Amino acid sequence: MTDAQETAADSSLRTTGGAPPDDGGTSDTGAPIPLLEPREGIPPVIADADALDRVVAAFAAGSGPVAVDAERASGYRYGQRAYLVQLRRQGAGTALIDPVACPDLSGLGEALSGVEWVLHAATQDLPCLREIGMVPTRLFDTELAGRLAGFPRVGLGAMVENVLGFVLEKGHSAVDWSTRPLPEPWLRYAALDVELLVDLRDALEKELDRQGKLDWALQEFDAIASAPPPEPRKDPWRRTSGMHKVRRRRQLAVVRELWQTRDRIARRRDVSPGKVLSDAAIVEAALALPSNVHALAALNGFGHRTGRRQLEQWQAAVDRAKALPESELPQQGQQVTGPPPPRAWADKDPAAAARLTAARAAVSALAERLTMPQENLISPDAVRRLCWEPPRVIDPESVGAALAGFGARPWQVEQVAPVLADALRGTGA
Repeated sequence: MTDAQETAADSSLRTTGGAPPDDGGTSDTGAPIPLLEPREGIPPVIADADALDRVVAAFAAGSGPVAVDAERASGYRYGQRAYLVQLRRQGAGTALIDPVACPDLSGLGEALSGVEWVLHAATQDLPCLREIGMVPTRLFDTELAGRLAGFPRVGLGAMVENVLGFVLEKGHSAVDWSTRPLPEPWLRYAALDVELLVDLRDALEKELDRQGKLDWALQEFDAIASAPPPEPRKDPWRRTSGMHKVRRRRQLAVVRELWQTRDRIARRRDVSPGKVLSDAAIVEAALALPSNVHALAALNGFGHRTGRRQLEQWQAAVDRAKALPESELPQQGQQVTGPPPPRAWADKDPAAAARLTAARAAVSALAERLTMPQENLISPDAVRRLCWEPPRVIDPESVGAALAGFGARPWQVEQVAPVLADALRGTGA
C-alpha cells in the first residue's frame, strides 16, 4: 500500500459525501501535505522510437489501471493537439512522452487495450489522444466520479487534497506546452499529475460504492469510452464571442469572412486564432462595415500595431462580405433541430413552458437528494425535448422510453423517469 492509499484509507482524513473535512486539512498538524516530487523522480522525456518501444513493453507488462493525462497548448497553438502525454502504471512507473517527436502512439494504445485508463475530465483529453492513436476501451473518470459522489470542487488539485490529503502544485496548467525543451519544473508538474491518479480512482470507487452509485458511474464511463468522435461543428464562426451584438445579415457575412480568413492564417502559422485577430475586433469590423483600410485602422483591435499588409487582408475580407448578393448572406440564427430556446416557450406553447418549469423543479429536488449536479443526473436537453413533445400517455415507462431515446443511461432512466412522470401529470400533460 502506498502512502497515498494509506491516507485515503484513513476515514478521518477522507472527504465523504462531498463535504470538506471539519479541520480543513488532512495531516497530523491539520494541514494537507504538499506533494513536491514524483516517487521515482522526474523521468526522461521519451522522444525517439527505441525509447518508446521500451515504454510500450514496460506498460504492457505492468498491472492494474493506467493513469493517463495529456497537455495541450491552448491559447498558443492552433487546434487542441497533445504536446505531452503522461502515463503511470504499477510495475512500469511514470512515462513522459513527446507526441511531437513520437506522433504515432497507436502501438502504446494497443498495448493498453482492455486495460482501464484513469483520466481526470476524460472528454477534454480523449480527442487529442485519439489523434495520436490512443483510444481506451475502458476508463474511469475521476472528475465525473467526483461529481456523481457530490464533491463541490472536482478539479484534480481539489480532489487530491480533499480525498487523499495531498496538495498538487498547479502553477503550470496554462503554460505553452509546445515549448521545447520543456523546463524541468513543468515536467515535474506533469509527472505529479498522474502520480496519485490511480490512488484517487481507488478511493473514489470506494466512496461511490458506499453511496450506492458505483454502477451509475460505470455506466457513465462506458458511455464516454464508447462514444464516437464528435461531428465537426457546423458554422463554427457563429461562436465568435460578442455575436449577440450582430443583428444584420450583411454584418453576419463580415463575421464569417473575417473568421474564416483568420482561421486559415492561424492554421498556416500554427498559432491560436486569438493571437491573429481577436473576436472583439471581428465584431467591431462587422458592426462598422468600414469602407477602406483607413476606417478599419481606426477600430479597436486594428490599431497602430497592425501592419499595412495585415490591414489590407482584413479589409479585403470585409469587402468580400460586402459584395455578396443577398442570396448568399447567412441567415440570422442557426438552423436547430428540436425545441426552440426555452425563453420563447411561454409565447409559443404556454403548456410546454409549464411542463418545463415543473420538470426542472423535480430534477433539481432529486439531484439535491442524490447530492449530484442536475446536469449529471439527466441531460437538460433531454428534459427540454421531453417537455416540448411529451408521450401521449404519461407514465414512468413512456417517459423512460423517451429519455432513453434521447441518450439517457439506464440508471438515469430509473431515477428520473418516475419523478418526471409525476411532474408532467401534475401539469395536466
